[in-house]
Amino acid sequence: MMLAWLFPVLGLLAVVFLSYANGANDNSKGVATVIGSGALTERQGILVALWTTLAGAVLSALWAGALVKTFSGKGLVPDSVAGDPRFLLAAASAAAAAILLATRLGLPVSTTHALLGGLLGAGLVSANGRVSFAVLGSGFVLPLLFSPVVAALLASLLFPVVGKLGTHSASEGSLHNCAPGAQDCLCIGVPAAPAMMVVNEGGPASALPAPSLGLMARPGTAPACAEGFSGGPLVLALPKGISSAAIQRALHLLSAGALSFARGLNDAPKIAAIAVVVATLELKTAAVLVAGAMALGGWLGAGRVARTMSREITSMDAREGLAGNLTASVLVLAASRYGLPVSTTHVTCGALFGLGARKRELRLTVVQRILAAWVTTLPLAALFGAALAVLAQGWSK
Repeated sequence: MMLAWLFPVLGLLAVVFLSYANGANDNSKGVATVIGSGALTERQGILVALWTTLAGAVLSALWAGALVKTFSGKGLVPDSVAGDPRFLLAAASAAAAAILLATRLGLPVSTTHALLGGLLGAGLVSANGRVSFAVLGSGFVLPLLFSPVVAALLASLLFPVVGKLGTHSASEGSLHNCAPGAQDCLCIGVPAAPAMMVVNEGGPASALPAPSLGLMARPGTAPACAEGFSGGPLVLALPKGISSAAIQRALHLLSAGALSFARGLNDAPKIAAIAVVVATLELKTAAVLVAGAMALGGWLGAGRVARTMSREITSMDAREGLAGNLTASVLVLAASRYGLPVSTTHVTCGALFGLGARKRELRLTVVQRILAAWVTTLPLAALFGAALAVLAQGWSK
């Protein structure tokens, strides 16, 4: 009788343990580019990530419920096993152990991979081998494999030369509010190509995409600021003391916050799914619990992975960081909305890999270490999950 309440309690503790491990390994990924480019110190970046991730994790209960169903284990194993606290206790504990090991080594790994490995290993033992490999392949493996490739390609494509998007030059009439070459301006208008981020490799100019409005805003000096627009953009002189570099820095920080928010939105439901089943918590309560533990882990243990992500993969400036952050945040937000189990780690690192490869400054030794960690995370977590499931079943007899 005692074990009837003990396993749900242990399962809830395992959820807190996993959330803490997730925060320690993942919290710095959204702000790696702002740390690497020098926009923020390591501690400042981690603090920004803490609050934006916390916000995304708390709001995940309202928007990312599809991921709760995906990571509850239903469909992967029989329903009778998916609802067994011993199964989920083993899966969560195994994932947490694998993530903390990687964090200790300073390697960014995927919570999604670790949790999938834990579910698989515990499921093979708890369900006597009755694991649906069709669900495993279509629902988990394919999104995990393709997401970093897509991120790398998009990040590379989002860093083109301004001239490749259009040849329009601003007319003298459109520059009446901003003296050419004399002061910083803000150019607003319809882009000559589909709205996307544009950068000027000869200067700090960056563009902010607004696909829903079909508008683009770019800070810079005239007339370069006005290139790439369809027709004459509105060119406004920035107030004295506000530079285009300051606007670019603000956009970069906003993109980092968006990526950290997206990470919280994507990761929290995966872990909260376990708390919903093992402790019969409401999703909102589970999301708040997970968010708090993620924040604590991010504040106390994110330093080693932050240094790997921000300094060791590739060098970067604010323009490149903005491209990588926009790519990753859009992909992760879309995946969260539609319940696709992509890895924030894979998407974020994939974007950095793409940027580094584009300028031929990718440090292959570091990339190889990260890829090796990705390959071993799932089988290691599966091994842990199987062992813990054996222990849990033996203890309950």
